[in-house]
Amino acid sequence: MTEPEQLRLALVTALAAVLDTAPAEITDLRRLPGGASRETWAFTARTGDGERRLVLRRDPPNAPRPRDMAQEAAVLDAAARAGVPVPALHARGDGSDGVGSPYLLMDYLDGETIPRRLLREPRWERARTGLAAELGRVLARIHAIPPDRVPGLTAAADTADDADPLARLRATHDAFGEPRPALEVAFRWLDEHRPPAGRSCVVHGDFRNGNLMLGPDGLRAVLDWELVHRGDPVHDLGWLCVKAWRFGAPAPVGGFGAREELLDGYAEVAGWRPGEAALRWWEVYGTARWAVICRQQAQRHLGGAERSVELAVLGRRLCESEHDVLLALDLTAPSSPTDPLDAELAGRPTLHDRPTVDELLAAAHGFLVDETITAPDLDPRVRFHARVAANALAIARRELLVGDQQRAAHTERLAALGCADDHDLVAAIRTGTLDARWAEVLDAVRALTVSKLTVANPRYLTHPGA
Repeated sequence: MTEPEQLRLALVTALAAVLDTAPAEITDLRRLPGGASRETWAFTARTGDGERRLVLRRDPPNAPRPRDMAQEAAVLDAAARAGVPVPALHARGDGSDGVGSPYLLMDYLDGETIPRRLLREPRWERARTGLAAELGRVLARIHAIPPDRVPGLTAAADTADDADPLARLRATHDAFGEPRPALEVAFRWLDEHRPPAGRSCVVHGDFRNGNLMLGPDGLRAVLDWELVHRGDPVHDLGWLCVKAWRFGAPAPVGGFGAREELLDGYAEVAGWRPGEAALRWWEVYGTARWAVICRQQAQRHLGGAERSVELAVLGRRLCESEHDVLLALDLTAPSSPTDPLDAELAGRPTLHDRPTVDELLAAAHGFLVDETITAPDLDPRVRFHARVAANALAIARRELLVGDQQRAAHTERLAALGCADDHDLVAAIRTGTLDARWAEVLDAVRALTVSKLTVANPRYLTHPGA
């Protein structure tokens, strides 16, 4: 029996305990694409009273987090009472009823969450208008929720409520033992420009484009509360402004608004206006945090806990945040590099026959792009992962083309600074031993970041900062 069929049968039993009328049939069960940490399934429950469209959010069966799921259920209820738009929650369970892992059951809402559509398609223009201010108002309502209405709510490991957020983020990064000079520059700036600690309140933790559902008239729901915690309210505001959530659009708040609009909307409801310096600190912090999260997500794949091409490619997206943090600190600028895929491998010696290794990778990439992704009846989740797999092949091809050249150039830059490797460079940034040559250090950091992005996603280098 397939996993969807097992889940369908389990849902029939589970829903009988929570719906007024037991469902006679469950149809259209499908797993929705995206979501790197939790599964999302949509389905229709048919009962004697008609049809109900519902959504199941559950932990991966091999990684249950019952406490976190219970906390998310509590905060959804509290948020609804505070006037925050959220899906109606019908039930939660620990998975012992056959669903397989802790879960939430809620209404299915019609709307759009895919940022590239929301930011580019004309039909969402009305929804984008005034959205930054509206999100400020919504965040103020979230931050006004009494923390005691969310039983078990604690400070997250990277928030100022329980310890130094920067120290904890840095420790998480350092635990991987992988030196990243651009992040070290960011950590140093963050350490030198700390704002005063804010009050402790309920913080969504992942309030950003992609976790917001819009309808034609504007915001319809705030989704994905799994990172809710106690912390500084400006954490949420800064996270919303992180460049990764603009998806190539220029406006700093999610790609659709100005920081001033966000702060104006927040002040309208909260009665106080966060300072711009604090907002910038949390935006830079959030950019560095997203880099660390990408590495953590990739480790789930690399460590064997959850084999996933999506998680694997997230590890190569880390350099996007390294570039973004340098942009946010005015230490670099957009550029237009040549994509290595526009070059050829002609003339490289090989023991093997044609096709060459690059030609084989190109053939597999072409199959995914030209045949698999465009197949008319392809499951949306499979289509999403096929697109990610095609991206992985493109990254591999670029590194094959220019990786050796890039490594040699970086080694020369390190030697000119008296550094044997990136560990030495990071140590010098952290301790200040190369401050007298700071301009050369930044040149080396910029060049390394451009090299990594030229392989991972060269088009990203053209995106403007704000």
